[in-house]
Amino acid sequence: MATGEIVTLKRDCEAIEIPSGARTGLAAGTSLRILQVLGGAFTVGSTSGVRYRIDSEDASALGLPETTANQPPPSTPLSEQLIRDQLRTVFDPEIPVNIVDLGLVYRCSIAPMPEAGGHLVRVTMTMTAPGCGMGNVLKSDVEGKLLRLPGVREVRVEIVFDPPWHAGLMSDAAKLQLGLDDMPPSPFPVLS
Repeated sequence: MATGEIVTLKRDCEAIEIPSGARTGLAAGTSLRILQVLGGAFTVGSTSGVRYRIDSEDASALGLPETTANQPPPSTPLSEQLIRDQLRTVFDPEIPVNIVDLGLVYRCSIAPMPEAGGHLVRVTMTMTAPGCGMGNVLKSDVEGKLLRLPGVREVRVEIVFDPPWHAGLMSDAAKLQLGLDDMPPSPFPVLS
């Protein structure tokens, strides 16, 4: 499926309105333009200009097989690098950049859970704006993708707005991709 392609929904499906984050239903037969296909999710636009996110579980509504995007093999040992790699599979539905390179992830840590076995992963992240309606969607994406990692039993995501996000937090690659490569670097540490 190519960006810009127009598809007709094969069946009813659930979608998330962008940028409000409101859940809604889309009816079979609805024509949609593919705007972004990243991280196993689809950003689509309606003929009236409304944008939606459709999750991989509803890929069949778009005429595609369900995906299991970027799932590491079960034998991969848990590490901060593996967590960073998995977080790079979470994309903002409006900006074609993953949340790590976008500078939304401030910290992550791994702690053993001796009673339950496995590990607890904590992530501190922000949104591009405090009123971002997609905050709970991105938080849920982070939780779901990290719970797929071997040995992860629990994920706690904290969304903070101090320090506030700004374009200077983006990685050099993200700035270049978005045409912002002349931005100064951030004085705040972010996950890289």
